[in-house]
Amino acid sequence: MAKKSAKHRLPSGSVRIQAYDYTDDTGKKHYRSFTAPTLAEAKALRSEWQIDRKRRQEAEKNLTIQSAVRRYIDSKDGVLSPATIRGYESIYNLRFCGSFGKNKLNDITSQQIQIWVSDLSKSRTPKTVRNIYGLLLPALEMFAPDLHVKVQLPAKKKAELYCPSDADVKHLLESLRNDPDLERAVLLAAFGPLRRGEICALTDADISGNVISVTKSYVRGKDNIWHLKVPKTYASYRTIPFPDAVIACFDGIKGPLVSLTPDAITHRFKRALENAGLPNFRFHDLRHYSASIMHAIGVPDQYILQRGGWASDGVMKTVYRNAISDESVKQNTIINQHFELISHDISHEA
Repeated sequence: MAKKSAKHRLPSGSVRIQAYDYTDDTGKKHYRSFTAPTLAEAKALRSEWQIDRKRRQEAEKNLTIQSAVRRYIDSKDGVLSPATIRGYESIYNLRFCGSFGKNKLNDITSQQIQIWVSDLSKSRTPKTVRNIYGLLLPALEMFAPDLHVKVQLPAKKKAELYCPSDADVKHLLESLRNDPDLERAVLLAAFGPLRRGEICALTDADISGNVISVTKSYVRGKDNIWHLKVPKTYASYRTIPFPDAVIACFDGIKGPLVSLTPDAITHRFKRALENAGLPNFRFHDLRHYSASIMHAIGVPDQYILQRGGWASDGVMKTVYRNAISDESVKQNTIINQHFELISHDISHEA
């Protein structure tokens, strides 16, 4: 018996044995280790784990999609942002509490999921369908890791976003002389660029000279109430130098720099656009404006990312490089003049 346990003996004198746990997506097998003073005790620990594992697997065979999604959301609460959890809760209530959610994980097939996705695509945008599937997939991976799902999602559609121009921003600011709170919010969003929640969280303590520090943000929680939180990503922590004229707008203010909630900013901004006779666009589009202007004047991407608090350039490349109409016309004119000169030279050579 001593010889049999010798190969499991650790330098400390304890015995360690293993049991197969699972195989990952790359085909690598993973094992669980059990350590005890004697081989018999180690085997007892392994047996206990194997019995519990089998019981859990049997229970999960009868787990419904609805229950799996519910448990997945609960497991991520406190890890993901309140806004993400709130979005998950909305999707769960609308999409997984019906007939599809009653399907058992042990019975569901890729074909059934594909039909469900196709039906959703008939009445929902590709982005909405992808968000719904984006909640289902990790829940399946967590509670049915052996289920290999292959589903074709609807093709992405290019977002039709209006990017305000310099003229739009100037006209908007001129129209806000009698609304200093919203004027300050627009300045911070357009010249920062800051998010609504970040703007509402700023106080006079965050200003040092002409530099504003972003270290917190208001986020809507599951209870639909705005809560003061740390920024959504590490990249969102940043210090931003502003023009002197912008900093001067905060002279004498004690406490919040903007005495509005994020919702109030959205509602008052919409009315301000209507009163100014400007095209309809979102307050968040002022961030598009800022990033697009910086890109148009030749600011390197890394500095745009740093100033805007983006963790990666993925979002910026797909959304924030919207061509500003006036700048687009100017650049296209330069391009066409160059090609016109080339074609003119070719025609004369011929």
